[in-house]
Amino acid sequence: MEKQAVDGARRAFNSGRSRPLQYRKQQLSALLRLIRERQAEIVSALKRDISRSEFDTPIFELIGIENDIKLAERNLADWMAPQPVKKTLLTITDDVYIKAEPLGVVLIIGAWNYPWSLTLRPLVGAIAAGNAAVVKPSEVSKSSASLLKELLPQYLDTEMYPVVTGGVPETQELLKQRFDHIFYTGNSTVGKLVMEAAARHLAPVTLELGGKSPCYIDKDCDIAVACRRITWGKFANCGQTCIAPDYILCHPNIQHRVIEEIRQTLLEFYGEDPKTSPDYGRIINQHHFDRLLALIEGCTVAVGGESDKSQCYITPTILKDVLPHARIMQEEIFGPVLPIVTAGDVNEVIRFINERPKPLALYVFSSNKKVVRRMLNETTSGGVLVNDVMVHYTINALPFGGVGNSGVGRYHGKHTFDQLSHHRACLIKSLAMERLNMARYPPMTPSRLRTSMFFLRSRSGSCDQALRAWAVVSSLLRYSDIIVICFG
Repeated sequence: MEKQAVDGARRAFNSGRSRPLQYRKQQLSALLRLIRERQAEIVSALKRDISRSEFDTPIFELIGIENDIKLAERNLADWMAPQPVKKTLLTITDDVYIKAEPLGVVLIIGAWNYPWSLTLRPLVGAIAAGNAAVVKPSEVSKSSASLLKELLPQYLDTEMYPVVTGGVPETQELLKQRFDHIFYTGNSTVGKLVMEAAARHLAPVTLELGGKSPCYIDKDCDIAVACRRITWGKFANCGQTCIAPDYILCHPNIQHRVIEEIRQTLLEFYGEDPKTSPDYGRIINQHHFDRLLALIEGCTVAVGGESDKSQCYITPTILKDVLPHARIMQEEIFGPVLPIVTAGDVNEVIRFINERPKPLALYVFSSNKKVVRRMLNETTSGGVLVNDVMVHYTINALPFGGVGNSGVGRYHGKHTFDQLSHHRACLIKSLAMERLNMARYPPMTPSRLRTSMFFLRSRSGSCDQALRAWAVVSSLLRYSDIIVICFG
C-alpha cells in the first residue's frame, strides 16, 4: 500500500502535469475550498480528538492554511519566474538567473496536536513548488486522520497527493521508500529516525521539532499583562503546542506575584472549574496523561494539580521553586503544567538558557531595552518574541523553524515554497566572443593569466560601472567581435 502510493505519486510527478502554473493554482484553490466547505466536519473531528473548542480551531488551525494558500495564489507566478542575479564582466552579455524547480516527491508526516495545520501547511508549499506529495497524518488524532483520508481525494489530484494512514509500521514502511524531501513535525526522538532514513537516499529533510521553550519575566515589566499573555499561550490547546512557554524564569522576588497573576487569569479564562469550561481541552490520550502526572511528582504545586483519568483531564497547574535538575526540566512538557524556575539576574538567565539545547522559541517579557538587547544578542533559538508568546506563528512572512535540537529547516508562506524547491543556477551563454575565452585555454602564459584574472576578479559597484569596464575590454577586441557582441 505504502509503496504503491509512492510509486503512483512519482509516476504522476514524472508526467509533468504538476509543473504548469495553472495546475498548481487549481490544486491550491481546491484545497482552499476543502477548508472552507468542510470546516464544520473538521471542527467536529478535533472536538472528538482533543476536546477542542469550536472557536479555537478556525483561529489555531484553519486561518493559517487559508492565508498561506491565498499568499501563494497571489504571488506564485513571481515565485516561479527566473530571478536574475548580479552580472560580472564574464557574464555581462549572458542570461544569469536562479530558477525554482520542483524537487519531486515529498513525504509529509503530520502531527497530532494541530493535525490540519501541521499537515496541510507543508502541503500548500509542496503544491506551490510543483511537487507531488504523500501525506501521512498522525494516527494519534484518529478522527482527524480518518477525515483527512476521506476528504483530500475529493478535492485534490489523487495520484499526485495520496493519503496514507496507519501507525508506526506504516510510517516505517514509508520511510524505506525513496523521497526527494521529507517534512516531519513531531518530537526529536522520531526526528532523528526520520533523518537517518532520509540519509539512506541522501534526501533533504525539514524537521519541525520542539523542546523546552523558556519564558523569561524581567522585574522591569508589566507583570499582570505578561502573565495574561503567558497564560493564554501555555494553556491553549491544553498546553499541547510545540511553541507553548515550557517554563518560566524569573527573579525569586516576583515569583509569588507571577503565581497570583496567573491564578487570577486562569479564573477569568476558565472559571472556578476549568473542567466545565468549553474553552479548556483535554490530553490527547492515556499515555500522555500518565506521562504528565509522572512529571509533576516531587514538585511543589502552587496552582491546580487535580486530574481525572476517565476524561484525560489535568487542571491548569503551576509549579513553584522548581529545581533545574527536576525531572520536569529534562523533557518537553507538552501539557497544561507550567514550572517556575527562579534565577538571580539576567546573566544567570542567559547562562541557564545557553547551557541547554537550543529551543524552538524564546519569550522575553521586559520593558528594559538593554535586557531585551542582551537576550536577543546572547542567546539562540528558532524564533524569539518580546512581550508576547506564540503569535509569530501567525505571520507567514517570518520563517518558522527550529535550530539544533529543535529542528532543521523553515516554512510558512514563501519560506515553504523555497524549502521545497530546488534553486537551480542557470547561465545561458552565446557561442560568440570566442576570442575572450582564449585566455583560459592552454597553453597558459603570463599574459593569458593576467587577462583571466581581470575577468574573474570580483568588483564592487553598479552594473553601469561594469559596462564601462566592458567598454575598455571591447576596445581591445576586433571590430567584427564587437559587432557579434552587440548585435548577436
